[in-house]
Amino acid sequence: MALPDPRADPGQAGPRPTRRPTGLSRNAARGTLRRVRIAILDYDAGNQTSMLRAVEHLGFTAEITADPAVIARADKVIFPGVGAAGSCMATLAKRGLDTALASAVETKRPVLAVCVGMQLLFAFSDEDGGVPCLGLLEGIVERFMPDEPSIKVPHMGWNTVAHTGDPLFAGIAQDERFYIVHSYYCAPGPDIDVIAVSEHGGKFCAGVRHGALAALQFHPEKSGPAGLALIRNFLTA
Repeated sequence: MALPDPRADPGQAGPRPTRRPTGLSRNAARGTLRRVRIAILDYDAGNQTSMLRAVEHLGFTAEITADPAVIARADKVIFPGVGAAGSCMATLAKRGLDTALASAVETKRPVLAVCVGMQLLFAFSDEDGGVPCLGLLEGIVERFMPDEPSIKVPHMGWNTVAHTGDPLFAGIAQDERFYIVHSYYCAPGPDIDVIAVSEHGGKFCAGVRHGALAALQFHPEKSGPAGLALIRNFLTA
């Protein structure tokens, strides 16, 4: 998969932002929260609580839910996750969350997917011997197969991320460091906008955009001030 260099076109990325992201003040965010219903999907995949704490730290309220009806009423949906594709897909289907997510995307409500949440949006994952996924984005998920023994799998820890200047990254510097844990990477189809890349034995897709749907391979909820700024950008857009 040939990935674009997000920094290759200065006109696309805009002026270089400052190193320390600012965004809305907490008081401004509190004024916004009264108008925004935020649902965080609960499908036994972990990290829901970490995401909730990040959202609340920004002055918003959100609900961790496995109820499709709550998701249907939400203004914004967060699809977090740490887990394996097979068990995650089984739980999504059992709870009707696969249909709820598809409806949110179809109705163009803002959705932010993270880590395995991002991977499950695609058509197929190589994990667990091969798993059909949600098919909301064109592309597949493949395992890292590095040629060099020094490149470890899983890829774990802090890594730099280059971005295209997508609004999700407003106020976030190029090559900011984010926390990431994964053994598989997304290979998006040609109609999916790659908005961020990172490197682990070569470039890989670290973020995509398709309309109101955005997805990240790294964990903004575990990435300090830059991660909080990114979540704030999603919640206030």
